[in-house]
Amino acid sequence: MRILITNDDGIHARGLAIAEAIARAFTDDIFVIAPEFEQSGVSHSLSLNDPLRLREISPRHFALKGTPTDCVIMGLRKLMLDHPPDLLISGVNCGQNIAEDVSYSGTIAGAMEGTILGVPSIALSQVYDFFADRRTIHWECAATHGAEVVRRLLAAGIPKNVLMNVNFPHCAPQDVAGVAITMQGRRSSDIMRIEDRKDGRGNPYHWISFQRGDFKPGQGTDLLALEEKKISITPLQLDFTDHPTVTRLAAAFEIKE
Repeated sequence: MRILITNDDGIHARGLAIAEAIARAFTDDIFVIAPEFEQSGVSHSLSLNDPLRLREISPRHFALKGTPTDCVIMGLRKLMLDHPPDLLISGVNCGQNIAEDVSYSGTIAGAMEGTILGVPSIALSQVYDFFADRRTIHWECAATHGAEVVRRLLAAGIPKNVLMNVNFPHCAPQDVAGVAITMQGRRSSDIMRIEDRKDGRGNPYHWISFQRGDFKPGQGTDLLALEEKKISITPLQLDFTDHPTVTRLAAAFEIKE
């Protein structure tokens, strides 16, 4: 088996080393291609107006001045062109990628690009408490359970045009309450706000910031699974089409096949 690893936290991120350790449970035939700098929140962007500068930092470990999507394309269309990988692992991300996070996440985008290019892909993320306990990250949770989760996903089979989004709960490995196969949840819309500040010269500037929302996680969602200290596995498909609305609009516009 040959595995390609990427992330959005950058080439020196702790989670990237954990992803490599997970991959080594299956093979030593591994390529690591990660952004030179952190790319959190870049979603599925790719570099069209800037050159991609590639730096080999050790055998089969490369830093790319670009996005996670750029990294995957560089791997599949150049570095591994003659022998493409059998699996792509994106992560392990520092922080959750659930609910609407998947729309912004560079970690998800790396797995999405792998899926687009025909490689079975898994995104891995380690949850921590963003509001109350940001200094405590239970990396050992992903490190302990990651290989077994990947093994079981491979045994079950990853369908074409589907990527697997895995989130490990904010707890010690022994406190994990099981695995949940989940749907993408939805938070309340009031968690995001703009924080106003002034620099040393009195000029205003702004941060996008977040606050806790007052909402109840839906049954069967990734949000609820993590609240219950379960590993959340959500299959995400490339097709964004809302098929029931296609049928309704076809009737509204009197379109007949």
